[in-house]
Amino acid sequence: MTRQLTITTQPINEAALLSQRGFSAGIGAVVCFVGVVRGREDDKVITAIEYEAFQKMAEHQFNLLFDEIAKRWPVESVRLVHRIGVVKVTEPSLWVEIVAPHRGEAFAACQWLIDEMKRVVPIWKRPLL
Repeated sequence: MTRQLTITTQPINEAALLSQRGFSAGIGAVVCFVGVVRGREDDKVITAIEYEAFQKMAEHQFNLLFDEIAKRWPVESVRLVHRIGVVKVTEPSLWVEIVAPHRGEAFAACQWLIDEMKRVVPIWKRPLL
């Protein structure tokens, strides 16, 4: 399984990511997820979220999650971009792509990855009013 992880302060360029996509003839599903900063957090109106990461540990945890995906599903590739720093409302903070032979596997792997990422990856967020 190929994997690509980017933790960055730069805006997520979805068009560039899509233009870099590649997969084999056996692939039947590509699932992309974009997590966008919404304008409310804990019933308060916010302008942005500031993300902070323990980068080396975050990379380590993401790689463990990618290893587990490779064991559970026949995924050909996983690509993930997570912003750190200040991300304004309506801007993407997370972009995930799973490429697999079938949609069920791709959706399941994507959902599992996002859920586990939130549970174990040391990336913290602080809403900005």
